[in-house]
Amino acid sequence: MTDSAQQQIDQVVKGNDVVLFMKGSPDFPQCGFSQRVTAILNEYGVPYAAVNVLLSDAIRQGIKAYSDWPTIPQLYIKAEFIGGCDIISEMHASGELKELLAPLQKDA
Repeated sequence: MTDSAQQQIDQVVKGNDVVLFMKGSPDFPQCGFSQRVTAILNEYGVPYAAVNVLLSDAIRQGIKAYSDWPTIPQLYIKAEFIGGCDIISEMHASGELKELLAPLQKDA
């Protein structure tokens, strides 16, 4: 993990209200977990930045160190690490994610 990768990650996380580090892109997720989280986010109509970790090994390894979380995808809202697919799915089911994202929705 390089300092420049950590700086890039930090800039993306702090420069966007919602960021998803994922495998693939929102239009073409390349793993089921990334596909699940993009589908959930798309339900809310919240704009989000997506970072394809498959394009850079430094970013793929760096995001794991940045969050101290071993898996991808990883979701950040307002620069706060929220979690991976299981946590996002649980928060979606409970309505907690809706509350977090409500102020960021396009219609808000």
